Amino acid sequence: MSETKSTLKLRFRGAASSLGADGLKGLIDRSTADDDVLRDTVSATIDAVRHQGDTVLKSLAREYDLVSLKRLDVPKAEWHKALESIDPKVRAAMERSARNIETAHRAFLPVLTEVETEPGITIGRRPDPLGTVGVYAPGGRAAYPSSVLMGAIPARVAGVGEVILCSPPGRNGLPSAAVLAACAIAKVDRVFALGGAGAIAAMAYGTESVPRVDRIVGPGNAWVTEAKVQVAKACAIDSPAGPSELLVIADSSCDTAQVAREILAQAEHDPLACVVAVAVGDDVAAKIETALETMVGGYGRASIIKQALEANGGVISVDTLGAAVALSNAYAPEHLLLAVAAPDAILGDLRNAGTIFVGTTASVSFGDYMTGANHTLPTNGLARSYSGLSTLDFIRWTTYQRVTPDAAARLATDVGNFADAEGLDGHARAARAWSISAGIPGGGA
Repeated sequence: MSETKSTLKLRFRGAASSLGADGLKGLIDRSTADDDVLRDTVSATIDAVRHQGDTVLKSLAREYDLVSLKRLDVPKAEWHKALESIDPKVRAAMERSARNIETAHRAFLPVLTEVETEPGITIGRRPDPLGTVGVYAPGGRAAYPSSVLMGAIPARVAGVGEVILCSPPGRNGLPSAAVLAACAIAKVDRVFALGGAGAIAAMAYGTESVPRVDRIVGPGNAWVTEAKVQVAKACAIDSPAGPSELLVIADSSCDTAQVAREILAQAEHDPLACVVAVAVGDDVAAKIETALETMVGGYGRASIIKQALEANGGVISVDTLGAAVALSNAYAPEHLLLAVAAPDAILGDLRNAGTIFVGTTASVSFGDYMTGANHTLPTNGLARSYSGLSTLDFIRWTTYQRVTPDAAARLATDVGNFADAEGLDGHARAARAWSISAGIPGGGA
């Protein structure tokens, strides 16, 4: 990289080839799975909530949220009061976002499919909405009404019977007014003033107040993510979505100031946010670093941003665009921004990302709030195997089969032979019962 007097603290900087095996592993491995304290603390919380219910949830609220809760559920009157009290401009933005989310997710609804594998044999697969789902909306450092919309609206579009939501209480014992307003817009059924691992445990196992749900969705911090992983044996989850991530692929055509703005925007989420620029060329990397250093001090959450950059931030240079694509696929980011001259030329080669922003006009902030695509996405490199939240997360598939008598007669011999090979005499008998020419059971048993 070109000589620079930058004092910006980044965990990763310089040429990718100079990182070495350990450096590359540190860049790519962002999991918190080896944090024994985190894992054990979350496990203890889940166990306590599972066996002592609301009593433990109220105790957790006193300990972590510094509030005494008389009741865990939030009356609907409070949601509508919040909706009427928020800034009309904010309400209009939220309602626009809700419309776009509904439009996009309705277009991607799964449909019933049937296929005839042979004459007389029909296999069908039917999408059935889940009965009850739980949405988690983070609180703490910031309120996220957008997460309410992203979780609840696709569930509604999918036809889920009941949608409940948990979000941490403030000092007044309620989730933020913006979160409550979003609950009203998204037509959530029930809201609970609960946060952290306790909220996840309550939704997974149920308590006196909180119903047990069929699936839990929504982003959260490392504690929430670990709790979702631990309860997954009892309740389905969307994906282990932890602190925000962004990887930017940038070439010499990019506006480095815009790239810096995108990095800083995602870094302000959390001190554990992972933000990395992969620049094609040392000069591009140096300019991005300079832009970051120049701009960061002017941000309201500069302290959080600096912590994120030092803990998990990076500006790395590579020699070719192909090398940048390969590094991105290995990193598997939650958000991937293509700040390159011809983004569509590499779009098809990028397989491991929660969502891809094609060109800098497709700002990640637009996707976070307004385009209609979902912002609840896999992190920690799990975009290799998980997808972003969609209506698919709120349905389960029912498979059914039809076999006509004639088709049954044609299947009988081969199925009987197959069952014999596996030593399953009962299966063979059941199949061969249909082997008479008319396909009517009763012979050959």
